[in-house]
Amino acid sequence: MTIIDFFKRDRFAMNAGVDLLEVGNGYAKARMRVTPEHLNGVGVCQGGALFTLADLACAAAMNSHLVLTLGTSANITFVANVSEGYVYAEAHELVDHPKMPYCEVRVTDETGRLLAIFTSSGYRKKQEIVL
Repeated sequence: MTIIDFFKRDRFAMNAGVDLLEVGNGYAKARMRVTPEHLNGVGVCQGGALFTLADLACAAAMNSHLVLTLGTSANITFVANVSEGYVYAEAHELVDHPKMPYCEVRVTDETGRLLAIFTSSGYRKKQEIVL
C-alpha cells in the first residue's frame, strides 16, 4: 500500500470525486472534476466541495511523514468561482513541527486561476502510519 492508497479510505472525499495525484515530503496535489452534483443554487461549485478537495490535499501533505496527523483547525477564503472542469489543490506544509504542523493549500482551476486559499494546523500523534 502507498500513502495514496491510504487516503483512498477517505470515503467522503472519494465520493465527492477527489483524486489524490501526488504526495511528497510535506507536499500533496489533488484534483476534482466539477460536475452538476457539485453546483450550488446559483450554479457555481459549492464551497464545501472545494473545502473537501483542499482538506484531503492538506491531510496528505501533513501525513506524508507517515506520522498520524489530525486537523485541529482550518480556514478557507474563496476568491473566485468555477462551474465546470477540473479544479486542483496543491498543498505545502509551511511548518513541519513535530507536534503542530501548518499547511497552506491553493485551489486553482484548469488555467491556474486562483479559486481559494485554505490554511490548516494539525496535531501529530505518537502513532506511525503503517502502509
